[in-house]
Amino acid sequence: MPHSDHEGPLTKRQKLNSVAKSKSSASQQSRIFAPYRTIGLVSPTNVPFTSVPLGNTTFQVTTSIGRSLQTYDLKRGLNLVFMTRPQTPSAITATCAWKQKVFAAWGDPREASSQGVWIFQRGKKVGELQLPPDLHQPIKQILVFGSWVIACGLTRIEVWKSETLEHYTTLFTMASRKGDNELTGGICTMPTYLNKIFAGRRNGWVEIWNVSTGKLIYTLLPPSPNCGAVTCMQPTPALSLLAISYSEGPLVIQNVLTDKKVLEVKAGTEDAPVTSISFRTDGLGAGQDGRKDGVMATATESSGDVTFWDLNQGGRIMGVLRSAHNPPTQEGASIRGGVSKIEFLAGQPVIVTSGRDNSLRTWIFDETPFSPIPRILHTRSGHAAPVTCLQFLPSDFEGAEAGNKWLLSGGKDRSLWGWSLRRDGQSAELSQGNIRKKAKKFGIIDSSTLSRGPTTTLDDLKAPEITCIACSLNRDGGMGAMPGKQVLWQKSQNKKKPVDAEVSSMTGWESVVTAHKDDSFVRTWFWGRRRAGRWAFQTGDGTNVSTVAMSPCGTFAVVGSVGGCIDMFNLQSGLHRQRFPSKLTPAQARQVKMQQLRQADTVVQLQARSTTGFAPGTGRHTKAVTGIVVDSMNKNLISCSLDGKVKFWEFLTGNLLEEINWAPMTQIIGCRYHAANDLIAFSCDDNSIRVVDIETKHTIREFWGCQGKISDFIFSNDGRWIVAASQDAIIRVWDLPTGHLIDAIRLDKPCTALAFSATGEYLAAASEGELGVNIWNNKTLFTHVPTRQISEDSIRQISGPTASGEGGQGLLEAAFEEETSQEEEDDVAPPSLDQLSADMMTLSLVPRSRWQTLLHLDLIKQRNKPKEAPKAPEKAPFFLPSTGSNLDATQPKAEQDQNQSRITRFDRNRAEQAFTSKLQAGATTGNFDDFIEHLKSLPPATTDLELRSLTTGDNDESNELLHFIHAMTSRLVARRDYELTQAWMAVFLRLHFDLILESDTLMSALAEWKKHQAEECNRLDNLVSYCGGVVNFLRSPRT
Repeated sequence: MPHSDHEGPLTKRQKLNSVAKSKSSASQQSRIFAPYRTIGLVSPTNVPFTSVPLGNTTFQVTTSIGRSLQTYDLKRGLNLVFMTRPQTPSAITATCAWKQKVFAAWGDPREASSQGVWIFQRGKKVGELQLPPDLHQPIKQILVFGSWVIACGLTRIEVWKSETLEHYTTLFTMASRKGDNELTGGICTMPTYLNKIFAGRRNGWVEIWNVSTGKLIYTLLPPSPNCGAVTCMQPTPALSLLAISYSEGPLVIQNVLTDKKVLEVKAGTEDAPVTSISFRTDGLGAGQDGRKDGVMATATESSGDVTFWDLNQGGRIMGVLRSAHNPPTQEGASIRGGVSKIEFLAGQPVIVTSGRDNSLRTWIFDETPFSPIPRILHTRSGHAAPVTCLQFLPSDFEGAEAGNKWLLSGGKDRSLWGWSLRRDGQSAELSQGNIRKKAKKFGIIDSSTLSRGPTTTLDDLKAPEITCIACSLNRDGGMGAMPGKQVLWQKSQNKKKPVDAEVSSMTGWESVVTAHKDDSFVRTWFWGRRRAGRWAFQTGDGTNVSTVAMSPCGTFAVVGSVGGCIDMFNLQSGLHRQRFPSKLTPAQARQVKMQQLRQADTVVQLQARSTTGFAPGTGRHTKAVTGIVVDSMNKNLISCSLDGKVKFWEFLTGNLLEEINWAPMTQIIGCRYHAANDLIAFSCDDNSIRVVDIETKHTIREFWGCQGKISDFIFSNDGRWIVAASQDAIIRVWDLPTGHLIDAIRLDKPCTALAFSATGEYLAAASEGELGVNIWNNKTLFTHVPTRQISEDSIRQISGPTASGEGGQGLLEAAFEEETSQEEEDDVAPPSLDQLSADMMTLSLVPRSRWQTLLHLDLIKQRNKPKEAPKAPEKAPFFLPSTGSNLDATQPKAEQDQNQSRITRFDRNRAEQAFTSKLQAGATTGNFDDFIEHLKSLPPATTDLELRSLTTGDNDESNELLHFIHAMTSRLVARRDYELTQAWMAVFLRLHFDLILESDTLMSALAEWKKHQAEECNRLDNLVSYCGGVVNFLRSPRT
């Protein structure tokens, strides 16, 4: 057996692998955070999905999310079942599911990237197709039929054998004019047509190729020269009939056998041509009662609508599914939209649609009552636009783990999402009401929608883009909060329904408040019910909202405006409760004015007023409020503004207590609060972060280093770190106790939002232009991480998390990660251990306990002295074996101890000779460095013995006491080992003070040592006093 060769304990496998680990690979990792995964991606690319039936039970739908694939199971409600690994080197351009395998083409040579075709099975790579060396164009479609695998490029078609995966041939389309041979319509096959494929060209031709012989058989011409390019082809359930759509709008059903047009409809327009066609195959859906066959669905990338056609009697529109997916907006490419593909499932009244808005949906047709427009069955989606803000849910009052599981995110697509980090199927968008019902009421969903174009959409009925999120779960009632139907987002000054405080007090109320872009209202949300709340609070001055906050108790929402106004609302009743500063009544204003006049009569009273606080009703911010914080006891409210001021308000009265003025030095653009250590951090426009202690109102730390505007920053869960993201695409981590930069992550794109989980397990980050949210693991929870300072030059590019989790680490994987050596982790070279300057007094590196033990060695020996003589052990019981044999063996053992004592005495004599010889050598040369180093290496007991063994000798050359005093004096003159020489000298004087008093030579040497000792003591006292004065001067708030 192989394991029989190892008799001793086996070595750790981690140590074996650590030898092969290069230093460069270790430098490409973050010290503190390990990439975990990316959440929120379903179908964010233009690549159409692909589906395959699994027997008669279910279907599996596979979508592309960039460089990996995700497979969903329809029977499980579009539950995620597979994610492909490894990731492709470049973005995926085409996919095709066939039996148990999925083919994925990746790469675009036009962008100087490699390309290939990989084969996946159950999420794992099982094969690869060999591409011809002369292929220099991307593959945009893959098709598998019979014994062939077909890949369509821009102007050529590649053919492989499906059994051996060998490349068979290449089909080239000929061009009559430049560019008209581009395959804009892709390729397709038709049932019963053996080895035949159909290719749609830019000039409107449809070519029929025999892939076995590699010959062009026939060409189908467009019905008219003005039809434009072929955009899509799809075989119908009827044999020999092929549906062809053109870029100018017409859709033609052509008989391939007779080359005659069977049907032509105007399915699209020049601006919105049909790009996806599908036919229903269950034999139902057409006619007035839905009992006939012949239903066709069409969709376009220029709109989010799906049109259903009844092809009987010339073809007519049965209905239009409006806004099945978000349509493209006119705000640019940042907000995606349009339908990328539609497909009827074989033999089922179900249609699957995927949109460029990062969503995958299934729709089902009802038979009774019959409806030509389907209803939603399942949906999996995410943000359709980049994420702008993130917030982990805090732990609720019961101590549940919601703070580690749920992540709130707001994006430019006007949606608020709650992401589950444990189960993807639980992630959901918070409802904003029945948007489709509102659309019908306002006339958005009607026949005239197409005439208005894509500007009027269902998303226009949603709340504006979310810019700030605040939440507190202390008053959240879960699913039972405020039962029944409630009016959504009613204005506080125009309530449509009376408020029942008793119901809300028993069931709870809203727990999430959001601020919106270019809007003067903040909106509330029920987290437990995953829906919009009852209130929309307006700013006091009517200007747009700039920031929002919630009290830790979950009862009050505080709103800050662009005009500098701060208002507080009650979430239970929706009523306005306070303004900061408080609004004075006329009587209060007159009282304040009279008080000011009376105080102005006396200088003492005037000074007292200036030191106690500010007058009521004064202190409003002059510019936009950028941050609001309510402390953990609801005692104070802290606000910051672009006017460079930090104001501390009394929460109950709204009066201004204190303020910190940093104007015109800087403007404050954001603040973050950590309740446990009562610290608040402010980000400023000079790319710095200032940390203020709320109790003392003093700045305790300033962090610099960001090379661009600070996008977002947060405290860690324990308040020990500050994590900041800036526009230079670097996430920096500072350590609050030391003030050091301890970690930095350089990403491909700038980070726009950050969030730290309440348990410290996860760091969430949103990148610029990305739809997903990157999740990082905190490695300090399961391994030691050094917190030494790093330099800006050592920051390297680090690969972030991926949707498939490849290259990332879970908690278990990262816990067993190999520990890198301490030398590799030191990015900043430590200073030399030698003395830095001759003018500096240097302490030794000897442990403090060693020289302190030397000072109190007599006391330690006296304390450790036995109090009584050792006693003989009691006689053992009769049932225990006798130990008499051991007593007989004591005699030879004593003899061995005697022999060993001679060796010990020899070693001791040799040590004494080394001590004496080094002292004599130092006295001869005048350099006692070797003697001092030898003395440092001795333990306290040996040092005490050596000092006791010093003798006066016959003359000055052999006087060891005199040499020892000279050695201590030279060390004092060199200003090194200050505390060690003091300890040695104290023990020396205590042992030999009688001999020193009798010798004039020793007294004169001791007087010289005392002179240098007094000079150094006075110099150190002056330096310490000077440094203390400078520090107090710098810390003074008046400077």
